[in-house]
Amino acid sequence: MEFTVSFFSFELDPALAADPVFDLHRRGKMTMSATIPLASRDDLSLAYTPGVARVCEAIAEDESLYPDYTWTANTVAVVTDGSAVLGLGNIGPKAAMPVMEGKAILFKQFGGVDSIPICLDTQDVEGIIATVKAMAPSFGGINLEDISAPRCFEIERRLDAELDIPVFHDDQHGTAVVTLAALRNAAALLGRTFADLRVVVSGAGAAGAAITNTLIAAGVQGANMIVVDSRGIIHGERGALGGMKAELAATTNISGRTGGITEALIGADVLVGVSGGTIAEEALAGMAPGAIIFALANPTPEVLPAVAHKYAAIVATGRSDFPNQINNVLAFPGIFRGALDVRASTITAGMKVAAADAIAAIVADELRPEAIVPSPLDPRVAPAVAAAVAAAAVRDGVARRLPAAAPVQVRQTV
Repeated sequence: MEFTVSFFSFELDPALAADPVFDLHRRGKMTMSATIPLASRDDLSLAYTPGVARVCEAIAEDESLYPDYTWTANTVAVVTDGSAVLGLGNIGPKAAMPVMEGKAILFKQFGGVDSIPICLDTQDVEGIIATVKAMAPSFGGINLEDISAPRCFEIERRLDAELDIPVFHDDQHGTAVVTLAALRNAAALLGRTFADLRVVVSGAGAAGAAITNTLIAAGVQGANMIVVDSRGIIHGERGALGGMKAELAATTNISGRTGGITEALIGADVLVGVSGGTIAEEALAGMAPGAIIFALANPTPEVLPAVAHKYAAIVATGRSDFPNQINNVLAFPGIFRGALDVRASTITAGMKVAAADAIAAIVADELRPEAIVPSPLDPRVAPAVAAAVAAAAVRDGVARRLPAAAPVQVRQTV
């Protein structure tokens, strides 16, 4: 009997074939490999049948053994529905996969965390929740990614409540953690205190809401914060506010300022842009002297640094080709590394603040206007964040094991 195997062939667009970006992405950016050898019958008998049955029986009798004898102790699911991918919008699950692969290799490179990209072909809240809950036993944590607001708030809240493993929406909390770290150092460099800062957040989606709540928790006065969405300043008298925006209206802009971004920025000390829109130079001119501008929309900032520097003493973006890159890779690998190391059941507010403090501390002794956060490639970042997060998990009572002790240094004497 003979078998014939045929393959489809196609001609790649010559422009794409010559593009190094497409060349790098061909056949994906990641693969899987075994951690043990499979070179002999003994190897097979230990890794698979009959040896594997003994491990299965032990776990069936005592489920606490599960993370010790499976990959789950070091593996995270990176889950998206493709509804809010980077600055590209609702491009769907297939087009989102290159970003999720990228996230997975960042987890591995910077935190030593294995992760699997999972792009769901549904944007239904109940469908996403049910799917993630059903697959949760395969993972030690869930990283929600690029899910649009306001659905992302409900999805994260419910999964966090219903699962006993960490659930983290990086677009919300990863962005907020790094923004907090950057603002801590920017304020220190300028001799400012959080309690006195007047802050405008442009964008009321997942990142904007999380940044606002995080900064208030860190000491910025809610009365001194203004949040602006596509319809203008959020305030208590504005109609058609629900969910998270209603909560923002109740905790910010106590003076009831109205208008758009121009009115919001009058006298502001800090602008945090996470809107994806463009902010006119005329609006920036109303900011207080010595201002701070974080224009974080990617790939196109709300205002380019050359313009922002006319009105601000310190400028940051989300891009790697400008100084002060506020990038989530400073946070999520170390946060999950720390949470997994102590088998945390959730990620608390205290763990997020600890992560921000650790990021800020790395460059605290070498602050300059163009270096308020460490480089995403700085090898000190993930270990420092992981240690701080693990310690915070223990303090907050959500750790199910203690962090591994640091090796004892023994000095020999003769």
